[in-house]
Amino acid sequence: MERFNTMTISWGGFGTLWGKPVATVYVRKTRYTHEFMDQNDYFTISFYPEEYKALLGVLGSKSGRDMDKMHLPELTAKAAGDSVTFEQAGVTLVCKKLFCQELSVENMNADLAERFYSKDAVHDMYIGEVVEILRNE
Repeated sequence: MERFNTMTISWGGFGTLWGKPVATVYVRKTRYTHEFMDQNDYFTISFYPEEYKALLGVLGSKSGRDMDKMHLPELTAKAAGDSVTFEQAGVTLVCKKLFCQELSVENMNADLAERFYSKDAVHDMYIGEVVEILRNE
């Protein structure tokens, strides 16, 4: 609870892998959140009501390096297992990190590599076991 970050993600998925329910998320190496993903064994994925759409736009476009997103008046942080979520989230998945790997442009369709990575860093793929689902009623 002393040091954490949040960001809006749009790339990810859910499924079953290694006999476990998993969530997969992708974070560019240049993002402030990347260091938190690498340094911690758990991460959360939170879903918010429609009324938070504008706030999520800020969280996805502003870096925690440049502003204190964790103390915006619209957000109230709270512990979620060994990670953090916000009271405003409707649903939060607590995930135990199982795997991380850099996406390799050499193994990617050339058009996609050009479109998404010619001017920006590649993403790392994180796979986490969904160990808890928290719901705010």
